[in-house]
Amino acid sequence: MSHDAAPSILDPQAGGLAPARSSSSLESFDRVLEPKRQLRGSFPLRELWAYRELLGFLTWRDVKVRYRQTVIGALWALIQPFMLMVVFTLVMGHLAHVPSDGLPYPIFAYAALVPWTLFASALGGISGSVVSNSGLISKVYFPRLVIPMAVLGSFLFDFLIALVLLIGMMVYYGVYPGLGLLALPGLVVLALITALSVGIWLTALNVRYRDIRYTVPFLLQLWLFASPITYAASLVPSRWRLLYGLNPMTTVIDGFRWALLGVTWSPGWSAVVSFAVVVVLLASGLVYFRRMETTFADLV
Repeated sequence: MSHDAAPSILDPQAGGLAPARSSSSLESFDRVLEPKRQLRGSFPLRELWAYRELLGFLTWRDVKVRYRQTVIGALWALIQPFMLMVVFTLVMGHLAHVPSDGLPYPIFAYAALVPWTLFASALGGISGSVVSNSGLISKVYFPRLVIPMAVLGSFLFDFLIALVLLIGMMVYYGVYPGLGLLALPGLVVLALITALSVGIWLTALNVRYRDIRYTVPFLLQLWLFASPITYAASLVPSRWRLLYGLNPMTTVIDGFRWALLGVTWSPGWSAVVSFAVVVVLLASGLVYFRRMETTFADLV
């Protein structure tokens, strides 16, 4: 064999050996990762379905990472709502004597904290999800909406754990649900969509403006006291009810108390306003997120 012959490499497409490119020629090539042509421009839900296995994997990964090397594991999902219930019961129930729609204050507060914790935890997780997955985003293409959706699904696991304690409290206090229980899945979906609709705005903005991560805890604190968690929504004057419906979590929390505890609830136009707000936030958030996702790999 002549020593002047060019080295060869195995070319699977050619079915044999092909001359290897020199280092100078290799430097002129760049590898570009881009979506499949048939998925580009398609509706986000179709992309999520095409990548459903990745969505399931990332969801389970987030659950495992959150409780890895912890002593009590998933019981941490109970600590936050339970301790808040204790504090609210002592301060609002015993000291301030806030009305609780004729229910024991602990179960009145905890029934609101269960959906609120789901919403707040999911929103906090989604808002920083794109930045925290920068290594994955910069290496391979997949619909970026998979990341906030995976975070959303992982906190649903915590919600189910907290719901078990609520059921135990209902048995202890002798409070049993009626037919309103059938509406509970829809209320859970509303809480999840509310977290997603706000979260995709925040996570897209957080990629460009890292100040967002500092404003989210403050936003959630204000949102907590603007929601009927420590007090009954019936205390809000009727002339403010429509404006109160701009907060979708009022509908979720009032609906939870109605579905599980049998509290009287007349949603009316307030619920219509809540649904409209969620639809507008979700639609506009998806448009903004998909417009920004082409720049995520460069900015994270």
